[in-house]
Amino acid sequence: MASVSWFSCLQMRPTPCHSTTPFAAPITTLHQQHHNPSSLSSTGEEGSSHGVHRRQLLVHTAAAAALLAPAALVPNASALNDVSTEEDVRIYTDDVNKFKIAIPPDWQVGIGEPDGFKSITAFYPQEASNSNVSVAITGVGPDFTKMESFGKVEEFAETLIGGLDRSWQRPPGVAAKLIDCKSSKGFYYIEYSLQNPGESRRTLYSAIGMASNGWYNRLYTVTGQFVEEETDKYASKVKKAVASFRFI
Repeated sequence: MASVSWFSCLQMRPTPCHSTTPFAAPITTLHQQHHNPSSLSSTGEEGSSHGVHRRQLLVHTAAAAALLAPAALVPNASALNDVSTEEDVRIYTDDVNKFKIAIPPDWQVGIGEPDGFKSITAFYPQEASNSNVSVAITGVGPDFTKMESFGKVEEFAETLIGGLDRSWQRPPGVAAKLIDCKSSKGFYYIEYSLQNPGESRRTLYSAIGMASNGWYNRLYTVTGQFVEEETDKYASKVKKAVASFRFI
């Protein structure tokens, strides 16, 4: 069972509402609702309530992945007790959250519980890097029973990108662009990019699926990211890790 603790080390920096980043308002709103999973209901009130809750959930999850700062983590070697070697990868197994994922053999593992999430696990290179893979898990209402509860994958992707993009602001904020999306074996796969003005473009590749822990349904968002200048070094490793994610 995974047992690494770094609750104070994962830095999800709060962002003022006037910032050019797209994450502040959705994170604040959803954090107030998170402790009651039924508030993230797909039926709820009439009108826009369903769309608002769904949008908040997707943007909040994407924001957590984009703001993940592995450099701030304290590596804990005990996590490697839960990792077995298989060819050129290491298989990390989480018996509590019932998933496994193949990661590069020399990557570090950290487990924490940042604000607004029930669980988050990060995998990242030993050397300083802006590339990493994370698994974020959050509870959803009982009427979210499968990914189609969020709509088709195209609608899902549009909601996600629309909630993140702030390139239309003056001055422009984060530019979010959809690269590709598809549905396969119960998962939605979304590839997109984020770029702050004057900064390197970041590519994110996410696999989103749903499972129950016996009490309530949970949304698993597996997100790998790499910056433009690290594409050759990490792109294939990140995508391979995300694609390897499985429930157990």
